[in-house]
Amino acid sequence: MNKEYQEWFSQIKYKVQKAQLRAAQNFNVVLIELYWDLGREIVARQKDFKWGDNFLQQLAIDLKSSFPQINGFSRRNLYTIRQWYLFFSQQFEFVPQAVAQLPWSYQRLLISKVKDIDIAIIYANSTHKNGWSRDTLEANINGNYHLRLGKADHNFAATLPKPQSDLAVENIKDPYHFDFLGLEDDAQEREIEQALTQRITDFMLELGKGFAFVGRQYKLEINEADYFLDLLFYHLHLRCYVVIELKAGKFKPEYAGKLNFYLSGVDSQLRHPDDSKSIGIILCRMKDKIEVEYALRDLNKPIGVSAFELSEIIPENLKTQLPTIEEMENSLVD
Repeated sequence: MNKEYQEWFSQIKYKVQKAQLRAAQNFNVVLIELYWDLGREIVARQKDFKWGDNFLQQLAIDLKSSFPQINGFSRRNLYTIRQWYLFFSQQFEFVPQAVAQLPWSYQRLLISKVKDIDIAIIYANSTHKNGWSRDTLEANINGNYHLRLGKADHNFAATLPKPQSDLAVENIKDPYHFDFLGLEDDAQEREIEQALTQRITDFMLELGKGFAFVGRQYKLEINEADYFLDLLFYHLHLRCYVVIELKAGKFKPEYAGKLNFYLSGVDSQLRHPDDSKSIGIILCRMKDKIEVEYALRDLNKPIGVSAFELSEIIPENLKTQLPTIEEMENSLVD
């Protein structure tokens, strides 16, 4: 290699050594900062000295020789570091804070699955906030989590003070994906409700961080009559009870009035003086936005309405690639 490369490589060695000293304090942040610096250097050298991608092989050999105890200096990973830097440096002068807190395997997933920087930041923030595993992050990307976040119809702005109204909006999605239940689309309410409580961990992952399960068919006694809440949660960040009513069909306006009544009972009987107003969520298979708006407009309790899906929707471009019933039958005969 030429003199320019040797001088530059000496600088890279110094930066790696400096990063090693800091790694004990915060390994991941330091590693990501190092990768950002390395990505910037690689891009700059390729631009200034017209080095092609082949020099990454030499850089990988030299780095692994100088730092055999450090993984991550393969040619493939150096190429990924370069691509990762090029992606985020379009908008940021330094690695974004939300991104810097994620392990490198999450970073690789982000740039391979998400093509928009703003959307990638949404996933980075949500991963850090909710403590998602890499598999959960990938599932949420595949499920278009960013399109569902804060999309529920609600009356929070009229019934909750800021900033709680904004926080409530951020914590309700539309639609919710319950494909992990393995139920058919014609499943009934009690069947769905039972399956959700049996798969409570998956259900709470879909709901998001902060939900604590209180009970199913939770009984309220009001004026010597018993009323049963489908699902009762407490939200640790909103500091309030959350009542979820499950409907297997289309939203009906009377559902909102009934839930408004339930929330009054919860506020009277369960709410602590330090708690915020209880919130209701109606989960239904279908809804009409105008009907929901009219139903919630004059209610004094905070209520959100979201749809849910039991089976994973197959993209149109894949449907044409799936075999027909006749093709599968013929393949069995053959």
